[in-house]
Amino acid sequence: MDLNLLRALDALLQENSVTRAAERLGTSPAAASRTLARLRRIIGDPLLVRAGQQMVPTPRALELREEVSAALRSCDSVLRPGAGFDPARLQRTFTVQTSDLLLVGLAGSLTERLRAEAPQVDVVFLPEALEGGPALRQGWVDVELGVLGQLDPEIRTRRLTTMTPVGVARDGHPLFNGPIDARRFAAADHIGVSRQGKRLGPIDRALAAHGLRRRIAAVVPSHTSAMLLARDTDLVTLVLADWLPDTIAALGLRTFPLPLDLPALDLGMAWHPRNATDPGHRWFRDRLAAAVVA
Repeated sequence: MDLNLLRALDALLQENSVTRAAERLGTSPAAASRTLARLRRIIGDPLLVRAGQQMVPTPRALELREEVSAALRSCDSVLRPGAGFDPARLQRTFTVQTSDLLLVGLAGSLTERLRAEAPQVDVVFLPEALEGGPALRQGWVDVELGVLGQLDPEIRTRRLTTMTPVGVARDGHPLFNGPIDARRFAAADHIGVSRQGKRLGPIDRALAAHGLRRRIAAVVPSHTSAMLLARDTDLVTLVLADWLPDTIAALGLRTFPLPLDLPALDLGMAWHPRNATDPGHRWFRDRLAAAVVA
């Protein structure tokens, strides 16, 4: 039996009337009557019989009424992903690949949202060690979050927000004794942040355009360790503007605008299309996005 016949059977059994069933189905009474005749042949039962001015269901029709309605609801849930989705009943672990700087700023907000709406959902945060690899395609990672680099062609993306890099140093750093121009910025000793130990990047190219070079006195693998090192030394590093202001203040650090013409950073999320319409995955992506832009 095809789905249209199942819907027609449900309407007839619920309404006990060819005319009302036709209205419910958006068809004519004649068409509904022909469908009833076809259903009678298929099922081998009259289903609805005349009783005076009304039609009444047969015992077989009464047996079928709830069964057909339940079967139709089940079909609808399959054909309409997300129908009936309840995050409170979701039991699942999602894996997010992101930088430690973004993680520190959003993990608290995200986990509080999850505890309130989906207390049985857990999150595993991974470092960007698999960035640019097959992690999304292979299913090792549910969502990649950050400045998105080269991705597999089928990967879906969503732009979240734009952030500006700024410099950061300890509050009493000599750099704050006067205007911070490109020359004074380059003269300070710097901390580089790179998981692979790279020393040069966009800052160095921007300084080279001014005929300047900086000394990178230390390279560390994370922004967290860079901020802790800047707290205890006269080295400067980079953070994101208006990100983690309480943490920066608590560490005794102070930010400053970079005296260079640098593009803003577009932050986004990426996921594999196999998860595009999955209601749980879609719900989690929405909560993750809300935590970033909160």
